[in-house]
Amino acid sequence: MRAVQIQEFGGPEVLELVELPEPEAGPDEVVVEVARAGMNFADTHQRENDYLAKAELPLVPGGEIAGRTGDGRRVAAMLANGGYAERAAVPRAALVPIPDEVSDDQAAGVLLQGLTAWALLNVSAGLRRGESIVVGAAAGGTGTLAVQLAKRAGAGRVIALASTAEKRSLAERLGADATVDSRAGDLGEAILAANDGEQVDVVLEMSGGAAFDACLSALAPFGRLVSFGIASREPNQVMSQKLMRTSRAVVGFWLVHLLRRPDLLGQGITELLEAVASGKLEVVIGRTYALSEVADAHRALQGRATHGKLLLDPSR
Repeated sequence: MRAVQIQEFGGPEVLELVELPEPEAGPDEVVVEVARAGMNFADTHQRENDYLAKAELPLVPGGEIAGRTGDGRRVAAMLANGGYAERAAVPRAALVPIPDEVSDDQAAGVLLQGLTAWALLNVSAGLRRGESIVVGAAAGGTGTLAVQLAKRAGAGRVIALASTAEKRSLAERLGADATVDSRAGDLGEAILAANDGEQVDVVLEMSGGAAFDACLSALAPFGRLVSFGIASREPNQVMSQKLMRTSRAVVGFWLVHLLRRPDLLGQGITELLEAVASGKLEVVIGRTYALSEVADAHRALQGRATHGKLLLDPSR
């Protein structure tokens, strides 16, 4: 079968399209014919081996798929890796049935990033009705879903951060009450201005570096900043004394820990798929790439030149 494999860590050029042996299902596994594989920003970290979990080579990237089992069932799944391929062996327990009303594109686009957005709001931030919230990278796969979910949860004001007028327009269409240029010279002041001069209650932050510091400065007492990425590759330090003086909270989020909570995982998957099936939640697909175009996809993803969810079509 055709697959994308990494044999050395590095830039997008290390993503090679190769022929690999057909996967064999082990005990309690099922081979899935992959219709769509989701791409995530975390994949770029894994490619460079600077992610939270260190990778081992050779590696077929890809943490989520939608496709069909040998007996014709439509399923989606989250994987440790192996999604960038025509077929993948998946633990039976990881299979998620796809409702008839949900397309392969939607299923591959909502599973990982949808669960991230859902958990950021409901578990880590504990967003309450009427609270203001800032959504970083609001035009990305997680951001577009978080904007919509925050509005559905009754947020008082949703402020979307995005780097271009086109991306900010997309966030507004999805329900953002205000938008801010994420590359503004004084991001903290821009966020305050977008919230009528008031500090904000919740921030979903995935850039790190200067953006993290600016967002933290705009947080109200008893506000929560949830860090779920370091796209800038610039980690931050937070002083406990400053947290005490301001009564702010900084919370970290990694999806791996949600996967260890079947109660929360099941609730999130059910709510997301029901919302997509009913048309209440839009999955924004930015572009679907062929396997041979995967390096271009990673360049666009890492260069912030994309919007919505990026997918791979293993049939091309």
